[in-house]
Amino acid sequence: MNKWKGKSKGTILGYRIFVWCIRNIGIRSSYFVLYFVAFYYFLFEKNSNKYYRYYFQKRLNYGFWKTKFSLFKSYFTFGTVLIDKTAISAGLRDKYTYEFDGIENLRNLLAEKKGGVLISAHIGNFEIAEHFFAEIDFDCQINLVTTDQEVTVIKEYLESVSVKKSNIKFIYVKDDMSHIFDINEALSKNELICFTGDRYFEGSKFLEGNLFGKSARFPAGPFLIASRLGVPVVYVYVMKEKNLHYHLYARVAENVKKRDAQGLLNSYTQNLESMIQKYPLQWFNYFDFWDDID
Repeated sequence: MNKWKGKSKGTILGYRIFVWCIRNIGIRSSYFVLYFVAFYYFLFEKNSNKYYRYYFQKRLNYGFWKTKFSLFKSYFTFGTVLIDKTAISAGLRDKYTYEFDGIENLRNLLAEKKGGVLISAHIGNFEIAEHFFAEIDFDCQINLVTTDQEVTVIKEYLESVSVKKSNIKFIYVKDDMSHIFDINEALSKNELICFTGDRYFEGSKFLEGNLFGKSARFPAGPFLIASRLGVPVVYVYVMKEKNLHYHLYARVAENVKKRDAQGLLNSYTQNLESMIQKYPLQWFNYFDFWDDID
């Protein structure tokens, strides 16, 4: 069974191609190249196609042809998100427009001076959130808690082409739980801790929650930690719209009791489901999420 292994797909060659295209033919022209890339994946990426067909047909109840079209569009959309991330990092932030929805929730979170927890998902383009925060004078540090084991050469390359060094720090989850001390230290400095809550990988602790009418496994860490810290929790997503436009959403996790990790997970899945329904092509989980495919 194809499960997420804590490592995302992608090569440094692909990012080099993106940077070359952006610098030499522009962002929109680079999108055109993606039609060929998306068509290749549509034809030959058998595992991802199988899992995404299940997502569209069984969980979103799409018909045969709508599923086919959505499958191709999902690959294309994923490529545009990667190009946008690369372009913005390379100094082309002013080519994009943006809007904030619920930004007062983040302002209130910071005003309490207790730090805060953001929970996002592998939906949209959250990695560019810091570039939007800078526009509203957020003088804060974002700490991304991750189990991602990607080779650092890709991150180092993106930093080398960036005109501004990223303010995001990474806190890596460790078996000895020492990352808890890093999280507490960051919160003591009124910094933000960010988790992604939608990728469980085998061998780690998990909680079960319902998404689109079927139970699935979610990583326990984000919900156990966030429910015990006693700080505000906000769900944050940065979603791609048409015409180089992005929309940042921020929603407070409401009616969640302290030390109630399952309650927080249930709140999260309800919020995530509503976001996926609004942007079904932007949930980039190309694996057997529901454990329901032979």
